[in-house]
Amino acid sequence: MSHDTDSFIDEVTDEVRRDRLYLLMRRYGWIGVLVIVVIVGGAAWREYVNARDQAEAQSWGDAVLAAQKSDDPVVALAALEPAGNPDRGALGQLLTAGAALDAKDSAAAGAYLEGAAAAAQDPTLRDLARLKAVLAMGETMDPAVRDAALAELSKPGAPFRLLALEQKAVALIAAGRDQDALNLIREIMAEDGVSQTLSARLTEMMITLGAEPGAPRAATPAAANAAAAPGAEPAPAPAE
Repeated sequence: MSHDTDSFIDEVTDEVRRDRLYLLMRRYGWIGVLVIVVIVGGAAWREYVNARDQAEAQSWGDAVLAAQKSDDPVVALAALEPAGNPDRGALGQLLTAGAALDAKDSAAAGAYLEGAAAAAQDPTLRDLARLKAVLAMGETMDPAVRDAALAELSKPGAPFRLLALEQKAVALIAAGRDQDALNLIREIMAEDGVSQTLSARLTEMMITLGAEPGAPRAATPAAANAAAAPGAEPAPAPAE
């Protein structure tokens, strides 16, 4: 008798549980369905966006190749539409500047590079455009603007720090400050990450200045002052 009673209680308990579960499903089941719909919809949207972006990038790349092969690459590249992508627009201006340099128009190249630096959102792309502007415009660039750009580009951790320091040395040589340039060149060569190509260029600069390439020497006040601003007057050396 006791066994039958226990079985009846278990059956009633199971039935109550099923009723409660059914009630919960009717009341809250739509939430689970909504979650599934959101997950599936989100995945589908992500795939659509990726496919769209890839198609836009491929289309833009084809347009770049066509513009570079046109009769007037500068005009064709400048007319490229970035499709709302600031970095793509900056890259387009970088390519246009390269075409302008090939056409021996450094002034136009500098203008396009400055535009690229202003448009770029990616810090590395922006720094690249600023450095290329210094290289393209050379001595025609306003010294204060050039020095400010090189000071920013040569900060520790900057992606083009060593190349910016090289351009500081070039600016010092152009200003007739050969000794400050030599001191800065030795500091650059003592830096980590100096490539073989850069080392060769720095060595050539030292030889041109009449110095024998050798072990890097400790920084001097004049070199520190030169690294801060190539256009500034050197600090006086301390008395012996």
